[in-house]
Amino acid sequence: MMELTSKQRKVLEKAAHGLEPLVIVGQNGVTPSLTQMVDGQLKAHELIKVKFNEFKEERLSLTGQLAQDCRAVLVRVIGNIAILYRESDEPEKRRFRGAIEKAAKKRRPAAEPRA
Repeated sequence: MMELTSKQRKVLEKAAHGLEPLVIVGQNGVTPSLTQMVDGQLKAHELIKVKFNEFKEERLSLTGQLAQDCRAVLVRVIGNIAILYRESDEPEKRRFRGAIEKAAKKRRPAAEPRA
């Protein structure tokens, strides 16, 4: 599982802004079938939102476990919606790699010494 910097998280958050939740956690919670659904959605889309209609108090721990089970990265939890990212296995389907790498390379210029 890859680690994201804060700049990389911001890039993915911005990309996820217009997305609708593809998976909804309901009364049954995080079941193996829900985990399988998340895995399939990540395979198809790389970046997804998961909405918690139930189990809202446990959403942080459940999302962490879900991300671990699906080999994904938890980008952010905003309210009752979690943003998950997993890079596609197929290089031609990688939509966010360039932006993530670009964000990783951006650095503030070093301050010039004062005279």
